[in-house]
Amino acid sequence: MPARWVRRVNFLKIDPEFAPAILMTFPPRYPFAGALTLLLILTRLATGLIWADPDILKTDLLGVFAHPDDETSAAATFARLALGEHKTVSMVYCTRGDGGGNMAGTQAGRGLAILRAAELNRCLRVLGVSQNYCLERPDFGYTENLAISLEKWGHEETLSWLVRYVRVLRPEVIVTWNPAPIPGQHGHHQAAGWLAVEAFTASADPNRFPEQLTHEGLSTWQPRKLYFPDRLGTTQIDLSQPLPDGRLPGGIAGEALANHRSQGFGEMASAPWLRHMTNQVFRLVQTVVPWSPVETDLFLGLPLVGERQSLLPPLNRENKSAVSVRFLSRPAFERYREFLQSNHLASEVEPLNCDIPILAGRPSDIRLEMLNSTTNGFNSTLEFSGPMGWKIEPARMSVRFSANRTNILTVDVTAPLTAANQTGEIRVRASGTSLEMSPSLKLYVTPRMRAPRIRESLQLNSDPSDRSWTTLPIEIVPSTNVWQGEVVSSQDCSATFRLGHDNTSLFVEVLVTDDVVVSNIAPNDIKGHWRTDSVELCFDPQNGAEHTFGCYKLGIIPFDTTGQLGATRDADAEPGPIRTTAPGTRAISWRTSDGYGIRASIPFTELGVHPSESKRLGFNLLIYDGDKRTAAVGENINKARLGWTSRPGIQGRPEDWGRLILE
Repeated sequence: MPARWVRRVNFLKIDPEFAPAILMTFPPRYPFAGALTLLLILTRLATGLIWADPDILKTDLLGVFAHPDDETSAAATFARLALGEHKTVSMVYCTRGDGGGNMAGTQAGRGLAILRAAELNRCLRVLGVSQNYCLERPDFGYTENLAISLEKWGHEETLSWLVRYVRVLRPEVIVTWNPAPIPGQHGHHQAAGWLAVEAFTASADPNRFPEQLTHEGLSTWQPRKLYFPDRLGTTQIDLSQPLPDGRLPGGIAGEALANHRSQGFGEMASAPWLRHMTNQVFRLVQTVVPWSPVETDLFLGLPLVGERQSLLPPLNRENKSAVSVRFLSRPAFERYREFLQSNHLASEVEPLNCDIPILAGRPSDIRLEMLNSTTNGFNSTLEFSGPMGWKIEPARMSVRFSANRTNILTVDVTAPLTAANQTGEIRVRASGTSLEMSPSLKLYVTPRMRAPRIRESLQLNSDPSDRSWTTLPIEIVPSTNVWQGEVVSSQDCSATFRLGHDNTSLFVEVLVTDDVVVSNIAPNDIKGHWRTDSVELCFDPQNGAEHTFGCYKLGIIPFDTTGQLGATRDADAEPGPIRTTAPGTRAISWRTSDGYGIRASIPFTELGVHPSESKRLGFNLLIYDGDKRTAAVGENINKARLGWTSRPGIQGRPEDWGRLILE
């Protein structure tokens, strides 16, 4: 009898240690029942079927994701494999999603985790996914930084648990997130992908987590193939054909994902992009079976004959040049570049559109790496060019490529003030020798502003003509500064703001133009300010941090359902209601003829800033616009998001915030 068929016959799975208990469940007046049970046990012992089947958890495909609902990225493919091809599909999630928002109720934290676990189970049942597990890592709010995610999760401990699941489930194929630090990519998604790639080889290495082999009865296991869901990949899965029950995979995915109601997926069953889905694309990035330039099956080349363990080099793997010149990018991109090389991933997986932030109107240091791994040194000339109106100093330099050395050079790049919130590209050309190359680097220009020092503290009032406020310089958030959604005009949504300080507190005024001001958040539900019309004040004492967990981020809901202001810190150094996390912060709100206004005072001690020691800090102002007049209480009505600096995911990336100078 085939092992795969045997392990599906659950009623034959009787562990011998439970046999006495089974016999005792039958009263003496039914001796025949006990006799029949004993006969079954003896038969099972004779045939060998009673013993635990080592393949009972054997998995064909394992998805490794960060949060419940992340299976969205490949849900239709999972449905086709599980329901149409009878593959065993399992999932491992790093967190239970307890740090996310809730659009279906007021549950938060562990209460939300319970709700999301129930939603996930219902979703996976519809998809045909047979098993799902959780690594129980904390879901601590939105970040775009992988390093802080792995730090808070415990990199080695989390990897150990994931390797344990791989060794137990023994998947042929793993599907996970691309860990590239692309703007808008959640840091937890990056971490899940990073860990899955490491587990792909670590699970086959007897020197990694050997206690699992010696104390837990596990064996090493080498997964065969690892994929990222990626529209630029070459593995295309056909989803246009109905499954045996007549349903299309995309329709099944929509029905399944609609169970994630707390995440706003309730209408997913009718989503056109799912109902009309004809294919999903994946990128093969690691394999121990021969590569194929084009695939239509994630299991192409399987089952693997023999026990081949070594990874096969990608078809598109580029040989590293012995002599090269390249611009250095953000730390996150540099770490990812090293990750690709150390894990032997295909070079084309590397994101090509990386950039770094520079400050408008001020020189910024740009670093250049010169590599020469040959035994011959030589001279060259580097010539730099950039957008019209930008300054690069020096624009030309003579350099020496010393033998067997890597040198780092620095040039100053200055973008004009008018280039704020724009992206430009600089290029360098190395010439004068046999070395001819012209690498480039994109630069994102962040704005800057000044907060003048005032003699007396400002009053928190709603008087628009108060001269103590109107003398402060004004900044604009135009309707074009959209980083999510769509704004049709300045009347739809835009803002102006002012800042000043008295060396003790920072004072902020925000005047929002909004043609439909919605107040649908209850007083006992002041969290997740992005669900409704709100303002978020973002301050970074480190002046360019990689993540927000040393920052002060204040979400202000101007009016709850009773007309009162609500405020809470979010995904920062101390998240939670300001009455406990920032008791010195004060704020008021009022309605205006074209929207609403907010004024706030924030002690520097709560910002984590000492004006006498630091005169610069990162700053951003974010505006959230809903516009749904019939919004239900607690409903997420997010329509658009604007910012003083505006890029996808900007709320979690202080590097790209503007700069505030304290005078």
